[in-house]
Amino acid sequence: MGTRGPGLRALANMSGGFATSEPRRGVGRAARVFVVDDEEFIRDLYKDMFESNGHTVFSARDGDEALKILKTMQCKPDAIIMDHRMPGKDGIETTREIRKIDPTIPVIFSSADESIRQEALEAGAVSFWAKPFPIHLLINATVDIVKARDK
Repeated sequence: MGTRGPGLRALANMSGGFATSEPRRGVGRAARVFVVDDEEFIRDLYKDMFESNGHTVFSARDGDEALKILKTMQCKPDAIIMDHRMPGKDGIETTREIRKIDPTIPVIFSSADESIRQEALEAGAVSFWAKPFPIHLLINATVDIVKARDK
C-alpha cells in the first residue's frame, strides 16, 4: 500500500498528474466517479485530480469493498475506474459482478498489465487505459463517457 508523499508526487509527475490542463468548458454536470484500486496513493491522486475538476469521487480498496459500497449507493456513480490486481476479487471479476448489478454504469479499466485488455473489455469495460497515462486525459475521457451515457 502506498502513502501520500514521494510516491504520490512521483506518480503525479510520471502520469501528467497535477500539471493537467484547464477543466473543459461546457462539460455539463459534475460526474460521480467511483475509483476501485488497492493502492492508496492512486486513489488519492484520482480523488485530488477529479475533485479539482469539479467531480465527486468515491473509492474502494478492492473488489469486495466496491461491490458492498455500490449495492448501498442510492445514487449510482456515473463511471467506475477499475484496477486489475487487487486482493480478493480482481478487477475482471468485479467488473463482471458490477455489470450484473447495473449494466448501465460504464467501467473504465486502468491497469499496468496490458495482457488483460481483451479480457477486461469482454468482462464489460467500456475502455482500457494502460498505466501510466496522463491523468487529465483520463478525466476528459471519463467526462466524455458520462456525457455520451446521458444522451
